[in-house]
Formats: sequence, C-alpha cells, structure tokens
Amino acid sequence: MITRLSQLFFRTLREDPADAEVPSHRWLVRAGYIRRAAPGIYTWLPLGLKVLGGVEQVVREEMDAIGAQEVRFPALLPREPYEATNRWTEYGANLFRLKDRKGTDYLLGPTHEEMFTLLVKDLYSSYKDLPLSLYQIQTKYRDEARPRAGLLRGREFVMKDSYSFDVDDAGLAASYEAHRQAYVRIFDRLGFEYVIVKATSGAMGGSASEEFLAVSPTGEDTFVRSPGGYAANVEAVTVPPPAEQDASGIGAAHTVDTPNTGTIVELVDVANAKFPRADRAWTAADTLKNVVFKLTYPDSRTELLVVGLPGDRDVDLKRLEAAVAPAEAAPVTDEDFQANPGLVKGYIGPIKVVDGVVEQHLGVEGPLKLRYLTDPRVVAGTAWITGSNLVDTHMTDVVAGRDFTSDGVIDVAEVRAGDPAPDGSGPLSLARGIEMGHIFQLGRKYAEALGLKVLDENGKLVTVTMGSYGVGVSRAVAAVAEATCDDRGLCWPRELAPFDVQILAAGKGEEITATAERLAAELDVAGVRVLLDDRKASPGVKFTDAEVMGMPTSVVVGRSLADGLVEVRDRATGERAEVPVTEVVAQLIALVKG
Repeated sequence: MITRLSQLFFRTLREDPADAEVPSHRWLVRAGYIRRAAPGIYTWLPLGLKVLGGVEQVVREEMDAIGAQEVRFPALLPREPYEATNRWTEYGANLFRLKDRKGTDYLLGPTHEEMFTLLVKDLYSSYKDLPLSLYQIQTKYRDEARPRAGLLRGREFVMKDSYSFDVDDAGLAASYEAHRQAYVRIFDRLGFEYVIVKATSGAMGGSASEEFLAVSPTGEDTFVRSPGGYAANVEAVTVPPPAEQDASGIGAAHTVDTPNTGTIVELVDVANAKFPRADRAWTAADTLKNVVFKLTYPDSRTELLVVGLPGDRDVDLKRLEAAVAPAEAAPVTDEDFQANPGLVKGYIGPIKVVDGVVEQHLGVEGPLKLRYLTDPRVVAGTAWITGSNLVDTHMTDVVAGRDFTSDGVIDVAEVRAGDPAPDGSGPLSLARGIEMGHIFQLGRKYAEALGLKVLDENGKLVTVTMGSYGVGVSRAVAAVAEATCDDRGLCWPRELAPFDVQILAAGKGEEITATAERLAAELDVAGVRVLLDDRKASPGVKFTDAEVMGMPTSVVVGRSLADGLVEVRDRATGERAEVPVTEVVAQLIALVKG
C-alpha cells in the first residue's frame, strides 16, 4: 500500500507551538505527528502512531524473547487493591480518582503492580507455576502538577510495565538480570545514547533499582558518572561519611557577636574579621547551616523538618523528596517562621544557651519537638560555627556528638562535579538525562500486602517475590526525536521511521508524475515502506516538509529526470547523489533491506 501525502491526515506548521520548551515537542507538533488536546495530553496523528507502533514492536520483540507473556489490564481500576497497599493514599494528588454513578471509588491506573499481583494470585498456587513474567503495553495516567516538554512529561502516556514472579531471591535475581539484558537490547535498537544508573526505589519500594537514562541536555534527571564506571541518578548518590574526629583539644562552645549575618557569606566575612583563625581563613565549609522544610504527607498531615549540613552546600530538593517520600517537601515561608517563634530565621542552630547552660534546641527531644537530621559529613568530633537561635549572634566550637546530636542522618546535599565517587572510582561529572526505563527488585512488598503465596516443593506456603520493570513507550518517541533532530526538523532512524523512503514529485509534467508513481509502486512491491508526495505544491514546500518530517531517505524526481537521473538524499548526513532512474530502485532496496 502506497501512502500518498495528498491523502494523508497531517499538516506541517511553519511556526513553533507557543508552549514548546524542548526540540522534540516543537518538531513533533510542527511535523504533524501529535496535536495538543489539553495540558499534558496529546492526540496521536497517523505519522505519530506509526512511530509509536515501531517502539511498541521493538519492546514486544525483546520482551517475548525472554519468555515474558503479554496481557492487558483496564485503565479504569477499583480502589480496593490500592487501598490494601496504601497507595490510594500515598500517591496523593498524582492519582486521578473518580466515582461511578453508585458512588464507588475508582482510579485511572498510574501503574499496575496490584493488578498483576492479584491476577497471578487468582490463577497460580504452586511453585511449579513459577518463574513467570507478564507484561503489558498500556496507557497510564498521573496528574502531573506541571506537565511540560510535550511527550516527556505528560498526564497521559503509554508505558510497558512487566512483572516477574519467583519463589525465592535467587529466582528474582535471575529474572531481574534477564529483564536488564532485554532493556539493553531495546535501547540499543532505539538508537540513542543512554546510561544505566543506580537509582532509588521511591514509592515503589524494593531493593535493587536501576534507571536507563537517555543522555540529553533537556532531560529532567541529573545523573553522575566517574571515570571508573560509577553511575547513579543524583538522588541515589551516597556520601561516604568521613572518619570521626578527636575533639579533645577544642574548647567549650561559646556565643559570639555576629551582627547582620543572616547569610553564610555574611557570617564567613564577619568570622574572618572578628575572630580569625591562626591556621587559615574561615570558609563556608566550617559553618553548619540549618534549613527548615515543610513536609506534606498524602493524608494532608504536615510537619517541619530541619536539615543540618555544611554551609558550602545547599539542599537538593529532588534528593530531599526522594528521601522523605511519599511526603512532598517545600521550603518554609515567612508565615511558618511566624508560627514557630523558636526558629530564628538566619540564626538557627542545634543548641542554645539557656541561663548560662548549653542545651539541645533542635530534635524531637528538644523544646521545639522538631525532627533534626544532619548530613553524613557532620560526624562526631567535627566542630562548627552555627546559629545560636538569637538574632545577630552565632556559636563557635560547637562539636557534633559532644554539644548536640541529631535524630538521624539524611543525605540530601547537592552533588557537585568533582566530588569523589562513593566507590572510589574517581571524581564525579554531572549530566542530564531522560528517564526511559526503570527496573526494581520489588521483593515481597506487594505479595505480602495482597496475599500472593504458593506452595513450595515441601508443601509449605511461601510468599512470592516480585520484580517490576517499566519502559516509557510514548516517551521513547520524544527521546529518539530529541536525540536525532536538527535545526531543520526530525530525523528518524530507519527502524522507527514511519516510512523508509519519501518520494517527491518535484516538478510539472506527466513524465515526472508517472516516474514517481512507478518508483513508488516498485518499492512497495519489494516491501519498502513508501510515502509519495504527490501534492500540487511547489518543490520548495515539498523539500522543506520532507526535512521537517524526517524520513531517512528521500528521492527527488525532478528536472534531472530529463537526463535519466533522480536525486537521492540522506536525511541524517545531508548527502545527495544523482542516481540513474533505472538503478535507483535496486539501490534503495539494498539500502533498506541490507
């Protein structure tokens, strides 16, 4: 079947869409692949559906190759399974909730762990039924607060999610590795640069967790890597704590006057001016900064959390939210400070002098009853300048473990280029990426919550252990577009392109039209996917549209036909070659099939 551009439901645009922030969004809309229906929700046009189908085909082939079997769940799901795992509450505002006419609660599925677990529970009961891997390619729904970047961050999206079921941890490890290798093959075939990084499990739970990130400057995820091979999502980077220090030579903590020092920079300047060190100058790294956040839990409960960290670092909000999930974290406001007068903005510290005695001020056991967590670098014996909880004063020689304690450790400080890798493999560099896949060893969290047990070989009931594995299918369309587009438009790799060859009848005259038709027919018979631009439009319009649409190869049938030649253009390289019209079909078949 030859697809004719004159009959194809599409329209190219000459201007960028007003809400386009990234190249993939701009070109997918301008080239007639998708159209915006609502914020974060897109209609797939015929060209876009062909690319989406190509991604789905790659995913299906590699999942089937490891023995996974495809199923399909509804998108409209009952509340009860998600209530059993507490995710009805934990998902918070990200969950689309609705009621039917009888008032029964439902949700639009953001992910389907519960449904897969219950399906296996319903049908299988013996270790002989396992191992088992099931997958689906399904539309998911999440009420993103700030949908952006077209298909990269939407409220409705297509995802492949698969789940493995095993009797024991050894089986889970084998299933996890099989999925991991399948993902390597999937992303190799999709044709963009990617990295595999250590990740956090977040609300999913479980132990081992890795992400597959498409390397892209427009990505929302920051990751790190070292020359020695360490790679991790920035949320998963861990700081090796330094050794505890001997503080026996440090004098007692005492208060110092530090007028107008509500910032770390101001504090360091005053410290160097008023009480300079003999060995070196004070720096921000000598100060203990205490930052207050408001945590909001899915049940709307809130609490304040104080994080203590070296003053030369800031808290990374994404790392913080990963650490406190499912709560959401935000910096406190002036109203929060007014409601908590024990917190003196700009001068917060873990201790306070009360009637001449140094007392713990922060922490659940302190007078404010506020949870106080500190950075891994704040180890016993380290000495700091920190707030005194009084305006215009600080305390110096404040020693961790001697003068104050925290309620625990929280590793949420910003990660910087040049920081040492946790495994000692060299300095870290930072880059951006788009999350394309995430694999988890879930363990028994969902099986225990939903009662998925089987009889083992000894006739004893055991809880099944699970793995969860996701691929962003619709996101992959955008990621490939992002990686391959240029300033003229899209540029698809052949495996995902809607068509292998676009033929342009670029000129008037029956011979040009007839030759374009004949070449299209011969290629179609040979199994080459052909798009024939038979529109009554100028050659300039056709050339521009061909570049915007991004088919890997174009054939221009135009003025050179009088000399028995047609022009073959390679979209990726920009190379052009005149080929005898009698030879072009054989060359294109060899190019596409070879």
